[in-house]
Amino acid sequence: MNNNISSITRRNMLLGSLGLAGTWALPSFAASSSTIKGVINIGEKFPAIPPYIYGGFIEHIGNLINHSLWSEVLDDRKFYYGVLEVAEPFPTDRRAAMSYIRKWTAVGPLSAITLDKKNAYVGEHSPSIALSATPRGVTQSKLSFKGGRPYTGRIVVSSDEPTEISISIISAKKDRQTVKVKSSQEWSTVSFEITPKVSSTESHLEITATGSGNLRIGAVSLMPADNVQGFRADTIALMKEMDCKIMRMPGGNFISAYDWKNTIGDKDKRPPTLDPVWKAVQPNDVGVDELLQMCKLINCEPYWCVNTGSGEPRSGAELVEYVNGASDTEWGAKRVANGHAEPYKVKYWNIGNEMYGHWQFGHMSRDQYVIKHNLFADAMRAVDPSIYIVAPGGFVDEMTTGQGIFIAGQAQVHVGSERDWAYGMLKDSWGKFDALATHAYPPEGKRFDLQTGKLFDVKMSPVEWARQPANRVATMADAWEEYKKLFPKLNEGNIKVFFDEWAYSFQDSLKGAVAISLTLHEFFRHTDFIAMAGYTMGTAWINFNATESTISARGRAFQLYNKHFGSIPVKVNGNSPQPAPQYPVGGDQPRVNTGSPTYPLDVSAALTEDGNTLTIALVNPTETAQSIDLSFEGFNAKGKGKVWSLIGKNAEATNVVGKKPDVVVLESTLDTSSTNFKLAPLSVKIFHFPKSV
Repeated sequence: MNNNISSITRRNMLLGSLGLAGTWALPSFAASSSTIKGVINIGEKFPAIPPYIYGGFIEHIGNLINHSLWSEVLDDRKFYYGVLEVAEPFPTDRRAAMSYIRKWTAVGPLSAITLDKKNAYVGEHSPSIALSATPRGVTQSKLSFKGGRPYTGRIVVSSDEPTEISISIISAKKDRQTVKVKSSQEWSTVSFEITPKVSSTESHLEITATGSGNLRIGAVSLMPADNVQGFRADTIALMKEMDCKIMRMPGGNFISAYDWKNTIGDKDKRPPTLDPVWKAVQPNDVGVDELLQMCKLINCEPYWCVNTGSGEPRSGAELVEYVNGASDTEWGAKRVANGHAEPYKVKYWNIGNEMYGHWQFGHMSRDQYVIKHNLFADAMRAVDPSIYIVAPGGFVDEMTTGQGIFIAGQAQVHVGSERDWAYGMLKDSWGKFDALATHAYPPEGKRFDLQTGKLFDVKMSPVEWARQPANRVATMADAWEEYKKLFPKLNEGNIKVFFDEWAYSFQDSLKGAVAISLTLHEFFRHTDFIAMAGYTMGTAWINFNATESTISARGRAFQLYNKHFGSIPVKVNGNSPQPAPQYPVGGDQPRVNTGSPTYPLDVSAALTEDGNTLTIALVNPTETAQSIDLSFEGFNAKGKGKVWSLIGKNAEATNVVGKKPDVVVLESTLDTSSTNFKLAPLSVKIFHFPKSV
């Protein structure tokens, strides 16, 4: 089924609307009788691989951050939805499921509960419960707990009379643990600790009291006692292990309707808000300070995206002052008052997300937006001249294949045309940014028709399927070469590209990990101008449920390169060139198919920073075993080396919490005198060859 280009957006990709279409139907490549040979030429070096190539992107898309990195057990903890009579069923629609949160229901008659708007603690209202001789209150179901693990909580309450409140965790088997706290007439925050005896994914929390008068509840929180500054200890540990070098946040499309001022200060006083982009209620618990603290916890450079949709330049400048300002500035003083004495010193700032897209809140014409961008840049740099600014690029490949505004009969957007957003930024905002951002979400099993502006189904071999995202990097590189002709100053290398959103195949699998490896290789080939890449989502590096987590197949691919690949790329030659393009050049088809001249294998090589080790990455995207002969020019290896192999039992192999991982990285020794190297089907290897002194 064909899809009109206007529907091909990041939102649709994340919702899984563009699915796999016969991807693995064709027979895989069969190696010819001639031996594939690769030659590594150490004498031809390229600019160093920026560490920020190993970056990520996270967004408040529904509950993504709240349910993966943040440790809060409860949803709607400030009663945005009030109290219901019965619990709602979990939605079957995938988009609705993304924003679904558990809601509170009544213990006792719902008629005994009113929503007090006059004396609300936070937000528009707080539940007020008319007490009686039998227990009345609220409960939230379908909660997950680990037995024997202590949980710490707090409840904000007031009551007409001094009242004893029972807080209970009740498992699916009716096992109950209860703690009691007391309330008084004034709003007060009472802390408690509770330890469920048994593990359960179907528990519920119950808050009840007996007596007379009214009990009011302003907010409730419950977290594992081992949380790290509010974050889950397990997922934060894995994110730290991933060694993400830079993280773009907190949006994404989300950012264009985001008011950062709702996310600072006392968490219980931050109003819950409905995000109109993803139609999800945000408690605003994971706000500016929390996300910047998270970056410190995982040793990651923060890269903050600013709202230029519903926002205006003053809000951007005030945010920079809150984050980076001295304690004697207006907003710096507010940061100090919120418990963060030292400036965060955030260097990287993304002004606006995909503002070229008609789906983006606050979208406007290119010629109007460049003025708005310039106002933001000037206002923010007036606060901190040292910041590094990234602007939404909208290169012609991106504008053509789904991120632009479709015009019938004019599917392809050409460099320098009115619909070329990057051209407008370069022409009218030069000097107001340090890098341009680009995004790519190529669909699986589909190609873009330059004539009709529609996607069409394609049966792809595993090799073709795996190199789809790498080819999108290459189409952007083709566009960059055209921009350099129009703006010769780009040849000086001072303006960079941040590929700060990219992903492919949102299902975790070995074949997806192979595609990631090929994409990294393409980034390595353009280190002269691609300075950063942000994988969507950074949380895809881990597989998790409500209480446990493990590193995913995709995470293992990133980890393999981040840990073991070198930093100074060198030339790779070979005797088996990539096949010529099957489709017209433009849109999603680069001038030359990506990959080294070692088809169907892909080879990338780089020296370590000290030059003492040559690292070589080999990717086999086929479903058959392959081998390659390698030789070196300008490098003599010695003794024993090492090799790390990313392998799995089949194309769909994945890593799931609670099960033995199917995709693993194995380390072994390497005889550096060997010249022939074998690769299992759908596998990746990185070799280390020590230099002979």
